[in-house]
Amino acid sequence: MDKMKLIIAQVGKFLKEARVELKKVTWPTPKQTLASTSVVILVSAVVSLFLGLVDFGLTKIIKLVLG
Repeated sequence: MDKMKLIIAQVGKFLKEARVELKKVTWPTPKQTLASTSVVILVSAVVSLFLGLVDFGLTKIIKLVLG
């Protein structure tokens, strides 16, 4: 039973500390979040297009070399 009380006390302490730390966070504004999300989507699309083209090109080269 003492072990259970210790676990409950540790969980309570963790939650209190987490709440204190979350109050220190500077949360982004909706505008900043939208801008960051747009950049991530755009960069992901560009990288996937580039990798797709490289894959396509290498596939053609390998087929050409191997017959």
